[in-house]
Amino acid sequence: MNSRASLWAGFVLSMLPSLLLLFSGVMKLMGGPQLAEGFQMLGWPIHLAVPLGILEIAVTLIYLYPRTAVLGAILVTGYLGGAVATHVRIGDAFWMPVLLGVLVWGGLFLRDLRLRALLPINR
Repeated sequence: MNSRASLWAGFVLSMLPSLLLLFSGVMKLMGGPQLAEGFQMLGWPIHLAVPLGILEIAVTLIYLYPRTAVLGAILVTGYLGGAVATHVRIGDAFWMPVLLGVLVWGGLFLRDLRLRALLPINR
């Protein structure tokens, strides 16, 4: 049984990376000179900004919907894995996408009994 505290903690933990991912996706859709500069620094062509923004928003929304949250977490993990690979390739710090992935799964673990049953942690 999920306690109220566990559900709330899971909700808060899930919202932190979700808000960052949604903000990042919207910024990719809006474009601008800073985005172009950032994409150039990362070695990505700017014409991929809109498709990546749509993808980022889509996988985050799938994660936020309770019935598809596990699938969403898997998809967000894949997206964040690409971000880690991009940052490692250019020699940049890659801790932020890793931290976001940990928060995604930690939040889901606290709010989803199915995941807890699949990954039991003994006390």
